[in-house]
Amino acid sequence: VNGDVESEKKAITKTDFFDDYCLVFVCVAIGDKKAEKSLTVCKCNDFDKTVELKLAGCLYDCLAEIFDYKPCWGILTGIRPARLYLKKLNELGLPAANSYFTDVLKVSPDKLSLLSDTAISEQRIIGLSKSNSFSLYISIPFCPTRCSYCSFVSHSIEKASDIIPEYIDRLFAEITATAKITSDLNLNLETVYIGGGTPTSLSAEQLEKLLTVIDNNFDMKNIREYTVEAGRPDTVTPSKLSVLKAHNVTRISINPQTLNDNVLNIIGRRHTADDFFNAFFMARKIGFENINTDIIAGLPGDDYHSFKETIDKIIKLSPEAVTVHSLSMKRSSKLTLNGFEPLIKEGETASKMVNYARELLSNHGILPYYMYRQSKTVGNLENVGYAKKDFEGLYNVYIMDETHSILACGASAVTKLKNQATGHIARIFNFKYPYEYINRFDEQLRRKQEIYSFYGTCNENKVML
Repeated sequence: VNGDVESEKKAITKTDFFDDYCLVFVCVAIGDKKAEKSLTVCKCNDFDKTVELKLAGCLYDCLAEIFDYKPCWGILTGIRPARLYLKKLNELGLPAANSYFTDVLKVSPDKLSLLSDTAISEQRIIGLSKSNSFSLYISIPFCPTRCSYCSFVSHSIEKASDIIPEYIDRLFAEITATAKITSDLNLNLETVYIGGGTPTSLSAEQLEKLLTVIDNNFDMKNIREYTVEAGRPDTVTPSKLSVLKAHNVTRISINPQTLNDNVLNIIGRRHTADDFFNAFFMARKIGFENINTDIIAGLPGDDYHSFKETIDKIIKLSPEAVTVHSLSMKRSSKLTLNGFEPLIKEGETASKMVNYARELLSNHGILPYYMYRQSKTVGNLENVGYAKKDFEGLYNVYIMDETHSILACGASAVTKLKNQATGHIARIFNFKYPYEYINRFDEQLRRKQEIYSFYGTCNENKVML
């Protein structure tokens, strides 16, 4: 029995196990409101897990009754709902898999439809990966300013300018060492993703050197996608875009997050909506034919009308992809530290925002292709990547699905090695902060040698990765 019976808010949960069944009871009381649910769970495979899910479902139903509010993802937890959906689809078939999500996990029909569409698209992209495939991630942990919702390891260019040259030198050395390992192991490079931070915080000259190091050390002939985040419009210049184009970067992301200048100011982004439009048109003029834009639902100071205006204006640009994020209250973000706390009202508004975005984008042939969820997200919502056919961000699917190994270079980057036979994932962590990455670089390179032993062990077991 859990709960403080003396409190104005209490939850009592009880499970009585017998030989062939379990009785589940939940009671929730908040103020003068009270709800009770009970049911019987018959003995079955994975009995303990089934009881746990039924208990969670009863608790969900009690809270939904008291607050007259049903979070649309029910009791579903986890970052990768599409992967779970595909697993259940394979195990149970379509009708039973759908019933599992709606009846057991209490996912709403609308979210089940979104999940199904996304999972089918992800499955097609996952099928492109080969047994020896890998992707490359490069971390540039610098930004013009720190956004108030951000918890990533990023440093403002103004404060970090002194260490950037040395950081880049170390990064080049790590890229070179990583490339040798992949060559020795005969791995096939599928996608490159340069993120951060804001990679276009670097100068055009620094970007030129970075991309040249990548080109000169990795076998790029089979690459399917080459992405560089140009996330902050105030860092985009013709010279930087020309460098990216000259090195055959195929996909860039220019991210306004909102086109409401007041909201941009609230969240600490030192650019305007006009800066975004100028950057977008600049990229088009230079010849980029695959541009993604990120927006966020639920930002402080934003409302449904303002969000609708943002997505309406973006769709007129005919971008190849739009990623719709829901605001996540990161523990170390300025928003959280300053006490911003979105509740049910904000969640309902954000839900209307993402639903409108899905409808509008789908009507323009921009369809969901990958999804992930985070804890402490406004409205318990989701993050979804939408794209026109053949413009999906492959790396996004591979990293979320954990399809194949991701070799990562730079501060705070995490290499994820996958055994294709067993599904086992091993991680190699880079040092988190740029100064630490610089000062302990020899140890960083030693860690990278663990890639050899991972693949060597698999080869000894005659497992081809």
